[in-house]
Amino acid sequence: MTPFGERVRELRARKGVSLKEMATELEISSAYLSALEHGHKGVPSPMLLRQICTYFGLIWDEAEALERLAGLSDPRVVVDTAGLTPDHTLVANLLARRIARLTPDALAQLLDLLKTLLKD
Repeated sequence: MTPFGERVRELRARKGVSLKEMATELEISSAYLSALEHGHKGVPSPMLLRQICTYFGLIWDEAEALERLAGLSDPRVVVDTAGLTPDHTLVANLLARRIARLTPDALAQLLDLLKTLLKD
C-alpha cells in the first residue's frame, strides 16, 4: 500500500463508504481504485485527484496535502544516478536491494533521518 492509498482508505472509512461505492461515484472501476490504494498502479491523474478531493470535500490545505502525498506514492520509483558520484549510485542500489527487508524500526529511523536531511 502507498501513503496515498492509505490516506484514501482512511478517508473512505471516515466517510463510511466502501471501495465499490466510491468507485461507482467517481465512475471508475473498483478494481482500478483497489489497485491504486494497494500500490499496484502509479500516481493518479490530476483529474482523478481533483475528483477524489471533491468526493471527500477536501479543499485548500487538505487537498494540497493529498496531492503532495500522491506525488510521493509512486510504487515504481526510478533513481537515475547517471552523472552523479559513485556514492550516490551505491546508496540508490543498496536501498533498492534491501528496502523490502527493512524492519519497521529501521524504516522509521531512515525516514526520520531523510526528513531531517532533506528539509526544503
